[in-house]
Amino acid sequence: MNLNEEVELLKRVPIFSKIEPAKLKLLAFTSERVNYAEGQELCHQGDPGDAMYVILGGVADVLIDSEKGQIRVAEMKKNDFLGEIAILCDVPRTATIKAREPLSTLKISKDTFYRLVDEVPQMAIEVMRELAHRVVDTNKKLQEATAKQAA
Repeated sequence: MNLNEEVELLKRVPIFSKIEPAKLKLLAFTSERVNYAEGQELCHQGDPGDAMYVILGGVADVLIDSEKGQIRVAEMKKNDFLGEIAILCDVPRTATIKAREPLSTLKISKDTFYRLVDEVPQMAIEVMRELAHRVVDTNKKLQEATAKQAA
């Protein structure tokens, strides 16, 4: 895939949709394209976070460690992003991300991410919007699990 094709893919990612093409080209150029085989981990819960990822193709599972083993709590697919919590909060990875099928990603370093947020404030709003959606979804799942357990 060439640089222009990567820019076209990035335009479809909600957090990057309002970024001008020249900055998207710079993002694509300065980021690392990383492919994962089925079953391969992108990151492991508890590891330090130094980058975020945008899924360009494929599907990954979000897994949380529990006393009974890993629990799948979400799936990530094309145009989703992950890893932003670790770099925003300077905390270890909050989940393990594992490729469910061959996966293509764009790995964006912490420095590049912060530079983009500084230059494109709308991107910060889109990240906050996605994080808010994830909290709402998590609360819904927690309510359902609590109701199921009470029954």
